[in-house]
Amino acid sequence: MNAPIPGDTPAGKDDHKPTNFLRGIIDRDLEQGTYASRRWGGTPGDAAHHEQGQPDPAKIRTRFPPEPNGYLHVGHAKSICLNFGLARDYGGVCHMRFDDTNPEKEEKEYVDSILDAVSWLGFGWASNFNGQAQDHLYYASNYFDFMYRAAEYLIEAGLAYVDEQTPEEMRANRGDFSTPGKDSPFRARSPADNLARFREMRDGVHPDGAMVLRAKIDMAAPNINMRDPAIYRIRRATHHNTGDTWCIYPMYTFAHPIEDALEQITHSICTLEFEDQRPFYDWLLDRLAEGGLLKQPTPRQYEFARLNLTYVITSKRKLKQLVDEKVVSGWDDPRMPTIVGLRRRGYTPEAIQLFCERIGVSKADSWIDYSTLDIALRDDLESKAHRGMVVLDPVKLVLTNWDEVMGAGHLEPCSLPALPHPPEGVPEPAARQFTIGREVWIEREDFEEVPPKGYKRLFPGNKVRLKGGYVIECTGCTRDAEGRVSEVQATLVPDTKSGTPGADSVKVKAAITWVGVADGVPAEVRIYDRLFTDPQPDAGGKDFLASLNPDSKKVVTAYVEPSLAQAQPDQKFQFERFGYFVADRLDHVPGRPVFNKITGLKDGWGK
Repeated sequence: MNAPIPGDTPAGKDDHKPTNFLRGIIDRDLEQGTYASRRWGGTPGDAAHHEQGQPDPAKIRTRFPPEPNGYLHVGHAKSICLNFGLARDYGGVCHMRFDDTNPEKEEKEYVDSILDAVSWLGFGWASNFNGQAQDHLYYASNYFDFMYRAAEYLIEAGLAYVDEQTPEEMRANRGDFSTPGKDSPFRARSPADNLARFREMRDGVHPDGAMVLRAKIDMAAPNINMRDPAIYRIRRATHHNTGDTWCIYPMYTFAHPIEDALEQITHSICTLEFEDQRPFYDWLLDRLAEGGLLKQPTPRQYEFARLNLTYVITSKRKLKQLVDEKVVSGWDDPRMPTIVGLRRRGYTPEAIQLFCERIGVSKADSWIDYSTLDIALRDDLESKAHRGMVVLDPVKLVLTNWDEVMGAGHLEPCSLPALPHPPEGVPEPAARQFTIGREVWIEREDFEEVPPKGYKRLFPGNKVRLKGGYVIECTGCTRDAEGRVSEVQATLVPDTKSGTPGADSVKVKAAITWVGVADGVPAEVRIYDRLFTDPQPDAGGKDFLASLNPDSKKVVTAYVEPSLAQAQPDQKFQFERFGYFVADRLDHVPGRPVFNKITGLKDGWGK
């Protein structure tokens, strides 16, 4: 995948893009030349490495840094679109980086799924440097050697120490918002003693949890995150990238700013929960720059409000619980808010990008109604999705005078536009072809023997048009032993075929969709709805499982018109009157059509 190449995009901001506070920060930094002196060594590295490089061709550098401990969800999509989008619009580069510092929860499966999701959304991580394509796919674990070196520097500079308190003692001595913390009894060790102890940790001399390395800052700091935070712990676990090379691993708060600095990131954009960590981010990078390991200007962190979407949970732990307890069929279940789930449901990359652009970027937390995502999907598919007729709850309609009027066994060809209003510049696709005969399938709800007030569809004595076909007049119905309608009867009104001179000779108040019995194809249609009935299913510590929607998935055997039977996997359609559907990208195969409902033609919730 190719990201925008520095120099291939206009300098500065795209004036057509919506403004936000992050764009204001970037505009200011470009105007002031904040990062104009940066150099790029061609790969991530320390101060000496980049000093030997050339002036950085990327005006800005951002990064998308997921931890590979689960599948990405719609909240990550906002971050992906933001970081890659800013790099694209400002002639910069966005790095694809895995924050893989926690070997117990990380798997290669998640790495592969994340790369696939970012690519599917339309973004890449390549650029051009010195006339050659450059791949900006990075792993935090590749920087473990430098992180260890940085830790030893802090120890030697008297800025870090090995603490052998128990976790309970450390917690008790940390204090709280109203009480300052207490110094560890190990805080006054000499740098030499701390260095020896840290090397013992590295060499596997001590058991897991026996001690940690802590930064030495201020145990009375108002910001608790600055009260000597832990930066290394002992953890014997096989890492997906480094194997068993290490038995100590850096903490996220220590590793992340270093990763940004080695990659020459200019604007490190994260969500608001990391705002309290920013003082340590700055402290660490300033100390390492003072020691000559990193070069100024170092990256700066900026926070924005995460995506809160109604009827959705975005906790990886809770999503994994849904998978593990088989509440859903997997990470790609179409009811899941994961990107792979949204993809299988039928959402398009363009719709998700449009959604992320519309909701904007701010510093204030707020809830976005799920219907906003569906509106973006409809806006994207309205002019792209081919139309088709389908009967989801079929009952047979028999045209009792067909043989007399049209001839026994006759099938009359019919057609309708595949795309009524194609986008400008797009050729109109060939019309859909299907036939009408003596028997057709109609929706059960399109017949009422005793019609309610205002009902305009089929009832004895009423005329309707079969869309794209003829006007018919209902004459009655047949019921089975249980009293359920098993067949509807009607007569054909001759010379009223759509598109012929006599089509308008008989006026009707309704047209109904239908599928011919002769050429209709049975299909499995999965009717998906929202997974939860509560707009905020896990807010305030609620049990999210208690608000599971029992009707979130229904499977019906429907009949589809012949054109739909030829659909390719992942092809999207508008099923007339019902909404947008997609041919399932895994289960839809020739001879066995399977369609998923993406969304209705209008929002059916919150009314």
